[in-house]
Amino acid sequence: MTTSEAVLSAVVARLRGGLAGSGRPRPDELAAMVAAASAGLGQVLGHDDVLVATERIRAELWGLGPLQPFLQLPGVTDVLVNGPGEIWVDRGEGLRRVPCPAALTEEAAVRSLAARLASAGGRRLDDAAPYADARLEGGIRLHAVIPPVAPDGTLISLRVLRQQPIDLGTLVSTGSLPPGWAEVLRAMVAVRAAFLVSGGTGAGKTTLLASLLSLVPPGERIVLVEDVGELRPAHPHLVRLEARHANVEGAGAVGLEVLVRQALRMRPDRVVVGECRGGEVRDLLAALNTGHAGGCGTVHANAPADVPARLEALGALAGLSADAVRAQAAAALDAVVHVERLGTRRRVTQIAIARRGDRGELTMLPALTADPHDPAADGTAGPGWAELAGRLEGA
Repeated sequence: MTTSEAVLSAVVARLRGGLAGSGRPRPDELAAMVAAASAGLGQVLGHDDVLVATERIRAELWGLGPLQPFLQLPGVTDVLVNGPGEIWVDRGEGLRRVPCPAALTEEAAVRSLAARLASAGGRRLDDAAPYADARLEGGIRLHAVIPPVAPDGTLISLRVLRQQPIDLGTLVSTGSLPPGWAEVLRAMVAVRAAFLVSGGTGAGKTTLLASLLSLVPPGERIVLVEDVGELRPAHPHLVRLEARHANVEGAGAVGLEVLVRQALRMRPDRVVVGECRGGEVRDLLAALNTGHAGGCGTVHANAPADVPARLEALGALAGLSADAVRAQAAAALDAVVHVERLGTRRRVTQIAIARRGDRGELTMLPALTADPHDPAADGTAGPGWAELAGRLEGA
């Protein structure tokens, strides 16, 4: 072991043993401990070396440990650990495998890191609770699974949440939004249209919704309900509610459906559900049908045409019949905005309106459709465009 590694080990052992007192030491206190430990080993570290050692200790004890350098890479969105010795990183160009630090080549080390990160996010990760979702400092979302649920070794998924929303102009310039659609989306927000952003996992639903919520007039109050906080719209009057998982005794859970009902009592101008994936859809649709215009959210779906079936399935979880979901959704929703991920690109490919068919079924009628493979194309108007344009008049 080198002298610098010995210094790190000595300081880490002291802090883990509780000899530094209660709480986390200040940066200057930690730097002093590093300097003292190095002097005790017969070596004097320079100022820069002390800072490097201090950052490594902070990462080891309170940060992301050996994964910290990956999260500091420019443009990084995801860091995935597929068991010991295997790490993948996405920097906006798709997942790429990267060399694994020596500290994470053993299962015991990966599991220990996962358990510490879960604990830092207020979650339990052990044999009795073999998976965990948590939000870490700096807006990082953690998901971890341990054996035997993950038979090949502990899995860690870290997602870096965007701190500042992307404006519509940037989405257009990067090819994520057809050039002529920005004004349509602005008009939807201006007239307080109720809409859902649909798409698959990683398609950019949260990014687009944050951009649209940033267009809400500053005098309006947004109450945002999420399972794990991801949305970061630029808005001066934003109130956040987050679900709470059950404690180790299985009690104390607060689900999204409860939070939506609480949100309605908080004088919202707009109620937003970050992701509809359960019985909360019943309360959101009810809110949109009882005077809370301008509400919105996201939903997983492969295409706008699949949204009705998805809503019916979610409504069933809340005890709603399929016909009740169809009637409420048709009356509540003005539009569905669909985003797709195509390789490394994300693109808005369709805006559709909700309508009930002759037999009472809920359908999504395309209003605007864009070629997903041609970023410069402005798209074409569909059979629902005239009705959508009519709803947006006066914006």
